[in-house]
Amino acid sequence: MMIDVDLLLISALQQAELIRQKQISPIELLELYLARIDRIDPQVGAFFHVAKKQARQTAKAQTKLLTNKSAQLPPLFGLPIGIKDLNPVVGMPCSYGVAALKDQPAVTDDSIVVLLSQAGCNILGKTAISELAALPFTETPGFAPTRNPWNLAHTAGGSSGGAAAAVAAGMLPFAHGDDGGGSLRGPAHCCGLVGIKPTRGRVSDAPVGDRITGLAARGPIARNVADAAALLDAMAQRLPGDPYLLPADSFLAAAQRPPGQLKIAVCKSFPPFTDIDATYSVAIDLTADLLSNLGHQMSEIELDIQKAISPFMTVWQTAIAAAGVPAPALGGFNQWLISRSGSAADFLNSLYSLQAISRQVVARWQNFDVLLAPVYLHSTIAIGAWADLAPEEMFTKICEWTAPCPLFNATGQPVIVLPVAIEPQTNLPIGIQLVGNLGAEAQLISLAAQLEQQLGKLPGSIAVG
Repeated sequence: MMIDVDLLLISALQQAELIRQKQISPIELLELYLARIDRIDPQVGAFFHVAKKQARQTAKAQTKLLTNKSAQLPPLFGLPIGIKDLNPVVGMPCSYGVAALKDQPAVTDDSIVVLLSQAGCNILGKTAISELAALPFTETPGFAPTRNPWNLAHTAGGSSGGAAAAVAAGMLPFAHGDDGGGSLRGPAHCCGLVGIKPTRGRVSDAPVGDRITGLAARGPIARNVADAAALLDAMAQRLPGDPYLLPADSFLAAAQRPPGQLKIAVCKSFPPFTDIDATYSVAIDLTADLLSNLGHQMSEIELDIQKAISPFMTVWQTAIAAAGVPAPALGGFNQWLISRSGSAADFLNSLYSLQAISRQVVARWQNFDVLLAPVYLHSTIAIGAWADLAPEEMFTKICEWTAPCPLFNATGQPVIVLPVAIEPQTNLPIGIQLVGNLGAEAQLISLAAQLEQQLGKLPGSIAVG
């Protein structure tokens, strides 16, 4: 058998195949991950809760099932996974990133937990998030900060920072994330991973319903395109009462076929945010050149997001206020958001504005198939870099950093993030976004797999060993 670290850093699909071939059992694989978590996570802070007893019980049952020759094993059988601490898992605490709630166990499973369990995953624990998933870095009051495994002095991003850090550090083969304004894409970019924000409604929000009126989408975080596609297959199951109907597709199959020749637009400017770090700009240019050499037709555009900022801010404020957590239990930034939340009319008018802007943006897709864009405009920030800023100043910094992300939450379009380069000064990854037509995840996955093959995969990790 290969050495432990090598086994933990091969692809999730390879691990699943080794289990099917009985070269390793689910309990053996789990114990390797638990040992790595014990050794690595005190430095990284990727988990709020590790459910050792619960995960061991599941792994032992799966190992026993493996001896049954007639058993029909689900596709992700025996693979550990982390659930973002925004979604309840029976018997595990669900804090929503609020320290006052961190010891309260959940009494129901979220639908995403049920679907992943049905696909064969073993729920290993709850991954760290920013408080109420409100911030693009994971430095949550009452919890240790979540650090970037590539460079521990820097953030892993947020709000799905723990999910990305765990995967990048080899503590999970893949993870569940959630994206309401870049919350999955940002951490994938920061940690050198593949992340998929699906089309609105592709992954059910049951049992609650559309989070933030459909701005947020659940999706996978993984170390390569095929693993992310396989995890999306497990997540993308229509459930009774879902308000959207999208045609079924096999996303793993899409990762294994060529995308054809596509019309791809390149955007590096999102007025009023037109300043992009030189290294990030070069990464986009080199990616565009590679896509052109692959036979795709390239063009350049600009996307003005000025009119979307205010209504998105109003929705953001309202979502935090609607969480129902008393302001004194929250950090200063979220208290500031709550203090600025407006009326129901303000909220509805902001939604109408975002819908109108979204129609204008999506209409432009008639001229191309895919948009290539940066994930963030500036380098991954250091831990504590913004800790002492006033909320107003922090908000400005966040907007300048994450500008390319929230627009595609408003439009509901699918996006895949792919690592393409390493920033030499910090040894941190640089990711790009590929944005597609509504419902066109399969096309994006095919294109990302083609690009990944040309680039070569970035190593799975790690500064922490």
